Amino acid sequence: MSSARVGAARLNTQLKVTRTGLMNSGPTRAASLRNSILRGDSASLLRGMEPASVDLVFADPPYNLQLANKLIRPDQSVVDAVDDDWDKFASFETYDTFTREWLAGVRRVMKPNATIFVIGSYHNIFRVGAIMQDLGFWILNDIVWRKNNPMPNFRGRRFTNAHETMIWAARDCGAKNYTFNYEALKAANEDCQVRSDWLLPICTGSERLKDGQGRKTHPTQKPEALLARVILAASNPGDLVLDPFFGSGTTGAVAKRFRRDYLGIEREDHYAEAARARISAIEALDPAALAIAPTKRAEPRVAFGSLVEAGLIEPGATLTDAKRQHLALVRADGALGINGGIVGSIHKTGALVQGLPACNGWTFWHYERGGELAPIDDLRARARAQLRAAE
Repeated sequence: MSSARVGAARLNTQLKVTRTGLMNSGPTRAASLRNSILRGDSASLLRGMEPASVDLVFADPPYNLQLANKLIRPDQSVVDAVDDDWDKFASFETYDTFTREWLAGVRRVMKPNATIFVIGSYHNIFRVGAIMQDLGFWILNDIVWRKNNPMPNFRGRRFTNAHETMIWAARDCGAKNYTFNYEALKAANEDCQVRSDWLLPICTGSERLKDGQGRKTHPTQKPEALLARVILAASNPGDLVLDPFFGSGTTGAVAKRFRRDYLGIEREDHYAEAARARISAIEALDPAALAIAPTKRAEPRVAFGSLVEAGLIEPGATLTDAKRQHLALVRADGALGINGGIVGSIHKTGALVQGLPACNGWTFWHYERGGELAPIDDLRARARAQLRAAE
């Protein structure tokens, strides 16, 4: 979560921007801002950035926690809660205006195929989501970050608040080619689809930034594991990741490690300096460890008839399903023959023998290999490997 002060003064104050600066004459090109931290108000700085220049956004805005009193543990110690000025807003209307302004600025700088993750709690995420839809964002998922070590509810008057919610959205409803590294995520999850509930610990131990007195540098530092999943899921090496509420720099640290570029916006000098020092100590991983697994959609199209032409399966061969209940004859033209005269594609014939409207013939039909059955999709994979080798 970053810093934005309450009231109209926050929106009108003269901005202080450091680094090589945000130019006042015309939009600043994103290339000149890569791997930097801009100091100032997010909404104002975003208005000066080049449009359609960012590949991914992670936003951890103020939650507007509305804490009226100190939180006391049963042992009478005080909870180190978020009571900074940047999380205080005069009213819901003020918070909504603030949210609408920074979201509009972010949407303007997102590429057409860019996506955004916004994290929040029950205090703010529903207001944020409604405003996102009003602005034209297209929500793809809501993701629950379930904390395996949440702070307990000391008063015993509510359920333990054990999660936060992330909204993942495209820039608009027409976005079709946004990055989602589905195969890589699935492979890392033991070949199971990654679900929208993520069980991860909060930021503790050596990862937590602290000052010379042992106090937390930032009260809401997010764990690197959370940002790692976001960045690996929705970006590629070399992409530009924007964090308009940079805080302690978790986004920048993870982006650098994974060879993405980052651009942070942070209002508070001490947060920005802590983030800069943190990121400078990060070493990028070897590129070989970050190679993106090719998606099936990106693979070259191979027709079943091509396998017959290449001799990977012979005309006259018999295919069957995995349970050996149905048979099909491979024809010389690449079609299959079933039931004494019906001819069709691997997909059409697979659907017909099952009495279904559709079928993936690549996984339904099998051929015999060494006395065992294997899906004909294995032959397609072999053909694709030969194509890559010939390039």
